[in-house]
Amino acid sequence: MLKGMSAHREKLKLIVSSLPDKPGIYQYLNAQNEIIYVGKAKNLKRRVSSYFNKNHDSPKVNILVRNIRDIKYIVVNSEEDALLLENNLIKQHQPRYNVLLKDGKTYPWLCITKEYYPRVFKTRQMFRGADYFGPYPSTYTIDVLLELIRELYPIRTCKLPLTPQNIEAGKYKVCLQYHIHNCLGCCENLISIPEYGKMIHEIKEIAKGNSQAILDYLLENMKRLASEMKFEEAQALKDKYDALSNYQKKTVITTMHDDDLEVYGYEEDESAAYINVLKIAKGSIVQGYTIEYQKKLDEPKEEILALAIVELREKLNTSCKTIIVPFTPDIELKSVEWIIPQRGDKKKLLDLSIKNVRQYKIDKLKQAEKLNPDQRAIKLLTEIQQKLGLKNLPQTIECFDNSNISGSDAVAACVVFKKAKPSKKDYRKYIIKSVTGPDDYASMQEVVRRRYTRMLDEGTPLPDLIITDGGKGQMEVVRQVIQDELHLDIPIAGLAKDNKHRTSELLFGFPPKVVGLKPTDFAFKFLASIQDEVHRFAINFHRDKRSKSQTKSELDDIVGIGEKSKVELLKKFKSLKRVREATLSDLEPILGKHKAKLLFDYFETQRKS
Repeated sequence: MLKGMSAHREKLKLIVSSLPDKPGIYQYLNAQNEIIYVGKAKNLKRRVSSYFNKNHDSPKVNILVRNIRDIKYIVVNSEEDALLLENNLIKQHQPRYNVLLKDGKTYPWLCITKEYYPRVFKTRQMFRGADYFGPYPSTYTIDVLLELIRELYPIRTCKLPLTPQNIEAGKYKVCLQYHIHNCLGCCENLISIPEYGKMIHEIKEIAKGNSQAILDYLLENMKRLASEMKFEEAQALKDKYDALSNYQKKTVITTMHDDDLEVYGYEEDESAAYINVLKIAKGSIVQGYTIEYQKKLDEPKEEILALAIVELREKLNTSCKTIIVPFTPDIELKSVEWIIPQRGDKKKLLDLSIKNVRQYKIDKLKQAEKLNPDQRAIKLLTEIQQKLGLKNLPQTIECFDNSNISGSDAVAACVVFKKAKPSKKDYRKYIIKSVTGPDDYASMQEVVRRRYTRMLDEGTPLPDLIITDGGKGQMEVVRQVIQDELHLDIPIAGLAKDNKHRTSELLFGFPPKVVGLKPTDFAFKFLASIQDEVHRFAINFHRDKRSKSQTKSELDDIVGIGEKSKVELLKKFKSLKRVREATLSDLEPILGKHKAKLLFDYFETQRKS
């Protein structure tokens, strides 16, 4: 029993560790594979992790966590989309631990009726004979939109049946809204149907998300009010501006179309194919699922997608007559229409499905790497081996760099990477001994000679690849030591920089040639990171050595005056000149009588000589 609990905890831990830092919804499933909870998240990884990394005050939450056996999720484009999708899924599945929406309450829509003089209003109920835009996850947003529409467009707010016959018969008279300039008097035919229709067309464009005109109007008025020092009124307009800016893109989580659809996203790599399905019922996403196929042969993607569609339709018990796909699968289904959308809501749904299948693929790779940490390293090193044509996998890579200022305090460093990871216990620092002045080539030869002569003497395994921090010149001087002097067969590569001092080329072979790796390739970035590491290591060593040489002073030569005394003296007197000029009474409080007399007598002897 305990072993089983431990196994499923490890499984959940692995899933949580590879969740994306993106907005979406998450579903918790129990041992019977039933959805027991649906939640929304601005950041899926952070939100789901919070359930498992602490004990909760609520007993119900603790019971929920104990019953979780699997986690599914759907990635969306925004927090608002997550809110809408959560609403859909709770209604569809009625999970045990969710607060159920029993009253059927839903999010508001903007309704534009199909009358001679259409009305524009907010509604939660949908009926025939009208166009709907939304839904809006925030009632504040739709209220602001309606308020601004009525400020810009004097459309009617009454519910009168304004047909041409009723108007011609003179059944209605203008009301207060006309007299306060909020209406143009449709009821008395004071505005024609085509003229009124132009306003409705513009309102529809705004409702579709093409609200740049209304945003420009708000921005212009904000600036005017701010210039007139009316900051409170300007802030009120800014709040409206922000609300509309946040709803520039129309959601596809719930659409105004009463459609039943299936949407399939597809992604593949060398060894596997991944297929996601989004099930749309009555215009709302109600289910999402992703599967993986391991490739046996070089099967075409059309054939794999066809197999997946058959399996997923059976698994989800769905039989929609309209299926959205990225390409036509190799299958014929009776009475099914295949759609490959190029734009519009259906294209957005396909993009959302592809986004989810790509995320699933990333998560599977992350989980595989966690179960087998060496897998990624071996794949990377194999690519480098193939690109350079090496006999052996470069499991151990060493890289060298020099550091000096006009030849002073010259040092060098060697960093070692094993299985694509830094092996810091094998890093080495070198003080240049045989070279005078700034000679990088000679310094490099000295260090390489010292490094590999010692390794040969000690019988230490040699590296599979040497990388020089430089181009053809550095490669050649290293080759002279490795091949001509030590008679070793170690491959040598060089990383050359461009005129902006950015690493731009990988060189290999003699004479050196550019290897076909782009700076954006992962293998190139890895090798460049080794170069950066040796550069950092060498610079830090040189900085430390230079710092010590700069703090060396005449005080170091005085017997009885140690490092601590020297620091105290310089801290008090700020310079060696002032220490030299100090009296015995000045020195005694810092050093004591004995050391003070030693120091004072030393400088006194120098002054007399």
